[in-house]
Amino acid sequence: MAAGRSQLITALDIGTTKVCCFIARAESEQSLRVIGIGHQVSKGLRAGTVVDMEATEESIRAAVDAAERMAGETVREVHVALAGGRPHSHTVGVEVSIAGHAIGDSDLRRVLEQGRPAPDETGEREVIHSLPVGFTVDGASGVRDPRGMYGSRLGVNIHVVTANTGPMRNLSLCVARGHLQVASVTVAPYASGLATLVEDEMRLGVTLIDMGGGTTTIAVFKDGELIFVDGLAVGGIHITQDIARGLATPMNHAERMKTLFGSALPSPADERELIDVPVIGETDRDITNQVPRSVLVGIVRPRAEEIFELVRNRLEAAGMDRIAGRRVVLTGGGSQLQGVRELAARMLDKQVRLGRPIRMDGLAEATGGPAFATCAGLLGLAMREPPAAVRDFVDSSDSGRISRFGRWLRANF
Repeated sequence: MAAGRSQLITALDIGTTKVCCFIARAESEQSLRVIGIGHQVSKGLRAGTVVDMEATEESIRAAVDAAERMAGETVREVHVALAGGRPHSHTVGVEVSIAGHAIGDSDLRRVLEQGRPAPDETGEREVIHSLPVGFTVDGASGVRDPRGMYGSRLGVNIHVVTANTGPMRNLSLCVARGHLQVASVTVAPYASGLATLVEDEMRLGVTLIDMGGGTTTIAVFKDGELIFVDGLAVGGIHITQDIARGLATPMNHAERMKTLFGSALPSPADERELIDVPVIGETDRDITNQVPRSVLVGIVRPRAEEIFELVRNRLEAAGMDRIAGRRVVLTGGGSQLQGVRELAARMLDKQVRLGRPIRMDGLAEATGGPAFATCAGLLGLAMREPPAAVRDFVDSSDSGRISRFGRWLRANF
């Protein structure tokens, strides 16, 4: 295991509305048990991007400290999820000559080296992941493990995920200011997908939509591999803000109304059900307005429709709408809003289910929901390491720019 049997694995999900920390210990080669959990209200971030470093640092410290106290351990390094920075991806294909001999580890390293993405000359984008998504031998695709095969040319398709450099470095600096080392950075939808998707979904094609507080991120999986990543700077907090503006109520009351009474779809009883709305600026708690639930639904639904319309447009523009098949999995805190699943099915014309963390022991019901999928996925990623040929190559590369090549091989070798 990448983290070692006796070492702790710590995952840190720094979102716009909450910071979550999981501390886990490996019980076997394939099993993790969560022994410490901490989550705090996030401060200092907007749309997944740091806008107040001191506030963000305090939120991180509080979440990690709570998890450490529960686990009775002290952590030094964390695996961090990145939801902001406008993540984007593309695929690069390369080939090398192998002169007809049996393919070995050295050939594997050579073709990966050839496909290493060049640094962005402008410095505006930084590589987060470089994931091989399939080898070819003499043009024959679908090869998962080419070692031992004979051929003249060995090729590989590498899926490269990048993000804006500034937001990524600011987030890492906030973690460092909390006296923690960043062990790895993973885009949030990739981690969430590994935590919530079953093998058949990843193999046949599925779109994962991670609905966070300030961002909505997308990941498409096919043939067991991540093939597309994108992100939108809109999330659940924008629905809350719409409610606060539309009903002239404080943000905390708007969030409460969204959680208790909000829905993305109307119902026949909405006109008859009245909701007490505290008035912004009033100190007397008895001074409230009453509005039908239909008014609240009329505020929530347009923003939810906008999110799924933007997701649909991004998938169609990238040509992923058909490649991803007819399966969608919703996760993240925003996915728990009533009616969101049904609205997504209508707008995307796909089968939709709610994704919760699987393959993880030690999670209570309160922390085993969609809002904690990213943290659970980070722990699973940290358990796995690439085969020796790929690992040797990765260890000699610039770890600040190149994520671990070969993580995708986790289930194959």
